[in-house]
Amino acid sequence: MKSKRRSLFASGVGNVLEWYEWSAYAVFAPFIAAVMFNPDNQVSALLSTFAVFAVGFLMRPLGGIVFGRIADKKGRKFVLVTTMMLMATGSLIIGVMPTYESVGVFASAILLFARVLQGFAHGGESATAYSYVGEIAPPNRRGMWGSVTFIAIFGGSVLAYTLGGAITSTLSESAVGEWGWRIPFLLGAVLALVALYIRRNMEESDVFHEEDTADAPEPVDKKVLAKAILLMIGMTSGITAAHYTWSSYISTFAITEKGMDPDTAYWALVFAQVIAIVSLPLFGRLSDSIGRRPMLGFFAIAMAALQFPLTAMITDAGWTLLLATTVALLIISVPACILSATLSEAFPTRVRTAGIGFAYSFSVAVFGGTAPYLNQLFTNHDVGWIFHVYVIILSLATGVACLIMKETRGANLKER
Repeated sequence: MKSKRRSLFASGVGNVLEWYEWSAYAVFAPFIAAVMFNPDNQVSALLSTFAVFAVGFLMRPLGGIVFGRIADKKGRKFVLVTTMMLMATGSLIIGVMPTYESVGVFASAILLFARVLQGFAHGGESATAYSYVGEIAPPNRRGMWGSVTFIAIFGGSVLAYTLGGAITSTLSESAVGEWGWRIPFLLGAVLALVALYIRRNMEESDVFHEEDTADAPEPVDKKVLAKAILLMIGMTSGITAAHYTWSSYISTFAITEKGMDPDTAYWALVFAQVIAIVSLPLFGRLSDSIGRRPMLGFFAIAMAALQFPLTAMITDAGWTLLLATTVALLIISVPACILSATLSEAFPTRVRTAGIGFAYSFSVAVFGGTAPYLNQLFTNHDVGWIFHVYVIILSLATGVACLIMKETRGANLKER
C-alpha cells in the first residue's frame, strides 16, 4: 500500500505541473493576444487566442487514442513519462517564441504548433492518469483516491493563477505585455524536470500487469464498448463545459467585460479554486458511500439552476467573482471528484485507457475547449445568454447519462 501511495503522489505531482502549463495559457490569454496576433484588432486577437486554445483541445482525442493504445500495450508509466516531456517542450516553445511584431504571422503559427503538441500530449496524459489512479486505488476508496486527478487539475490552475496574480501585481502592465507573460511557460519547462524525476520510480498498476500477462483474453464486444464511450461522453459533457467556463474563461470575462483589475480577478480565482481543492477528497469519499449516480444528478440540477444567476452576479468588484466562482466550482467538484473512478469502472482493462482517452478527450475538446471561444464570441455580439443556455443543456445531458448508467461503485476492475 505504501508503494501505491508513492505512485499516487508521483502521478498527482506530474498532473499538477501538466495542468499548470496548460492553464497558464488561459491565464495570460489577454497578453498573448496582444503580441502574437494582429494588434490592430483587439477583439479579433482575443478570439484568435481562444481559437488556438480550442485547437489544442481538439488534438486531445487524437492524443487520447494514440497514447491510450500505447498505455494499454506498453503500460501506464511509460505514457505518463512521455507526455510529461512533450508538455514541457510545448511550454518551452511558447516561452521563447518570437512575437507578431518581429516575424508576423509566423508567430501565430509557432503558437499554434506548440498548442497542438501540448493538446496531443495532454490527451494521453489525462486518459492515462484517470486509468492509472483508478487501477491502483483500493476498490472501496476509489472515489477518494480518484479525486487526486481533479485536485491536480485545480492545483495546476491555482499555480498558474497565483503566478499570474504575482506577476501582474509586481510588474507594470507594459512589462507583463512585453516579457512577463513568458515567465510561467519557462518555469513550467523547468519544473517538468522535477516531475520526471519523481515519476521515474512509479509502479505499474497490478490490474494492468495481470491483464498483460494473462493468456488469450476474450475480445471486447465492440457494441458494448461503443455504448460505454457514448455514455461517458454524455456524462462528462456538462462537467467539462462548466469547468472550463468557470476555471479558464471567467477571469477573462471579468477583466474584459466587467472592467475588473487583472490581479484582482486572478486572486479571486485562486481562492475559489483552493476551496474547491479542499472539497474534492470529501466529495470523493462521499461517493464511496452513496455511489456515483447521486453525485452526477446533483450537479446536473444545481448547475442548470445557477448558471445564469452566478454569471449575472459578477461586476467589477472582486468579491462578486470570488463568490460566484466558489459556488460554481463547488458544484462542479461534486461530479469532478469521481471522474477517475467512474471512467475506470466503465471500461475493460485491455481497452481502458484507449476508451477513456477517446471518450473523455472528445468531450473535453468539443464541450470544454471551445467554451472560452464560444463564450467570448457570443458576449462580443451581446448574446452571451446563448452560451449559458448551452451550458445548461449540457449539464442536463450529464443528468440524462446519470439516469441511463448503472451504479459502478466498488466494481472489481480485474473482472472488467
